[in-house]
Amino acid sequence: MQIGIAQLDPAWEDKAESMERANRALDALGEVDLIVLPEMSLTGFSMNPEAHAETIDGRSVRFFAERARAAGAWLVGGAAMRDGENYYNEALLFGRDGELTARYKKTHPFGYGDEDKHYAAGEGPVGAAIDAWGTGLAVCYDLRFPELFRFYGKERRKLIVVIANWPAPRIEHWRTLLKARAIENQCVVVGVNRVGEDPKASYPGRSAVFGPMGEPLLDMNDEPTGAVEIDLDKVRETRERFGFLNDIRMI
Repeated sequence: MQIGIAQLDPAWEDKAESMERANRALDALGEVDLIVLPEMSLTGFSMNPEAHAETIDGRSVRFFAERARAAGAWLVGGAAMRDGENYYNEALLFGRDGELTARYKKTHPFGYGDEDKHYAAGEGPVGAAIDAWGTGLAVCYDLRFPELFRFYGKERRKLIVVIANWPAPRIEHWRTLLKARAIENQCVVVGVNRVGEDPKASYPGRSAVFGPMGEPLLDMNDEPTGAVEIDLDKVRETRERFGFLNDIRMI
């Protein structure tokens, strides 16, 4: 599977400008099987869901669907969403045909940044199938909590996609935790961060892909896009050779 990463610099709470920036990045990606964008891809990490959250027929959702369909690729994008009376920070998965196939609501709102005052917590793991890859989804701060990822490991998910707005001062935590989650669960972990600045923080990118032995498959700095080929057989071989997942006890 060929994975394409777009480290967007979204215009702050400006979806129209952010879509133009995203279009330029996505046009440069070329042919891939899976496109991954950062958390809250078209607004930045906004604590104003009353103004920017969407339902499933919203502007961001339509944009992601159109880009997935045009590329003939799977796509993961992030958006503030409204579901009933609550707002959620979500990772949205679209199929090659542009259909919305999975919605993951961030399990751990970022209390240090007051996200929990504006967004409700999701109810945990959401699995999906991307071609032959059993996949799990996560958003930013979730990465600090291995329990979520352990569920994906126990379910033998082979790919975990983490979208983020992870700030510069703690960027080494980001990379270390991505690698740890790949090793723990013997899977491929794709972590996609944004670049640029918002009113409160700066973001250095540093998106990365780690293989099931913790080997770096892609190591980005602040460049707009990157791509990498991942191999399902490597995950199978690692799990067959080292049967660590068979010994999990969820205590």
